[in-house]
Amino acid sequence: MSASLGSLRPRVAHWLWWSHHPLARVARVLLLPPALLHRGVMVVRAAAYERGWLRARVLPLPSVAIGNLAVGGAGKTPLAAWVAAFYAQRGLRPGILLRGYGADEHRVHERLVPRAVVVPDPDRAAGAERAREAGAQVLVLDDAYQRLDVARDLNIALLNTENARAVPWPLPAGPWREGWGALQRADLIVVTRRRAPAYEARRLAQQLAARWPATPVAAVHLALHGFEGMRTRRQAKAADLAGKRVVVAAGIADPTSFAVQVRASGAIVQLVAYQDHHSYPPADVAQLVQAARGADYVVVTEKDAVKLRDRWPADVPEPLVAVLRVHWELNGDAVERALEGILRRPL
Repeated sequence: MSASLGSLRPRVAHWLWWSHHPLARVARVLLLPPALLHRGVMVVRAAAYERGWLRARVLPLPSVAIGNLAVGGAGKTPLAAWVAAFYAQRGLRPGILLRGYGADEHRVHERLVPRAVVVPDPDRAAGAERAREAGAQVLVLDDAYQRLDVARDLNIALLNTENARAVPWPLPAGPWREGWGALQRADLIVVTRRRAPAYEARRLAQQLAARWPATPVAAVHLALHGFEGMRTRRQAKAADLAGKRVVVAAGIADPTSFAVQVRASGAIVQLVAYQDHHSYPPADVAQLVQAARGADYVVVTEKDAVKLRDRWPADVPEPLVAVLRVHWELNGDAVERALEGILRRPL
């Protein structure tokens, strides 16, 4: 299958931010001036809010903000959905506030947490009012660690174990929106992992706990739990893919980690990687349909499935959608206590 321009972008970013090749090092040096400018702007902006020169708006309901320091791939969406489901299971109606970039995240949350009020709006304060008017009782802000213009009752910073291996350079020379010093704003730090070994995540959690001893540090595995039919929701186990030819299509921030998770089932994997939030124009859908005819399975993420579900031909076997499970490996009880604690906020 030929690669589209969109499929090349994740590969270029991975090469630039993870490679030790001399050319990659030269490219990072050339990008150093805009990287230092970016870091400087972020530091000055954070200081302006901390010192009260800029003021954050207060939200009308108890709120949890979830975000990360690096670009994509930390598990913000599955963690935000888990937090919303945590409140829904306790009889509350959660409101999930999104930045409004792309329709995929909106539809993913609606599917993962049917009871939630999902509001995509770049103005998070306006989105919070819309959610409250629609019946929300608690707010979950997805991808909001850098949204300092709105106050939050619980600030959760995610740090991905795989991203921690990248070069420690700011955007665009590296993947970092902010340096680790920005974790001083966190009320809770969560180390996430997909394909990295558990010991590596635990070691990273220990490093963070030593640097910020007053901040709880938890660790979570975003594990591949199984698969379901994109339309029928027919259940399939990872063992069903063993020895099978599988095309993995992923328009997410870290398609490689997703492919490694699927490959762990014993599948013979061909990865088709697209840019995050890929829209799947007709030509790409046609490519995947053609690939499906020559493979045993096509596997996609939930984020991709919301864009393919209504456009997949009925006479072609449906793709399987990967089902992730949030498995707490360290201090999950501390996470639950923190989430319950904000409900005592006086309204």
